[in-house]
Amino acid sequence: MKVSARAEYACLAMWALACRPREEPLARIREIAEEQSIPETYLVQILQRLKGAGLVRSVRGSAGGYCLARGAAEITIAEILEAIDGELEPVMGSANAPGAAELARVWRAAREAEWAVLRGTSLESLIAASAASDWVI
Repeated sequence: MKVSARAEYACLAMWALACRPREEPLARIREIAEEQSIPETYLVQILQRLKGAGLVRSVRGSAGGYCLARGAAEITIAEILEAIDGELEPVMGSANAPGAAELARVWRAAREAEWAVLRGTSLESLIAASAASDWVI
């Protein structure tokens, strides 16, 4: 599976928003950019796409910023990737080559398995897994 840099940055930005304390749910672009090492100008474009997809909300003004539009448990990695990179491309095969149809079925099954994992992985589950792996005894 190939994930674009923009999609990875979007996942990192969403991670940063999901980790915000409840008392301070809004994050400024500069904060997210610094925390996740994302160029600010690039992050602006990413947040606009995520907002258009209904994954984040923005609040204007001196106390404004960005926050998740829904709970972290309700947002999947698949939604983030689709918001940034669009719909999945169909798997194409060489129709005239021997075995092409069988290979195309394998490629489709592999892609479906990947996306099943992405659709089943919420931001909340990523954060929980990270917190669990931070424990050292």
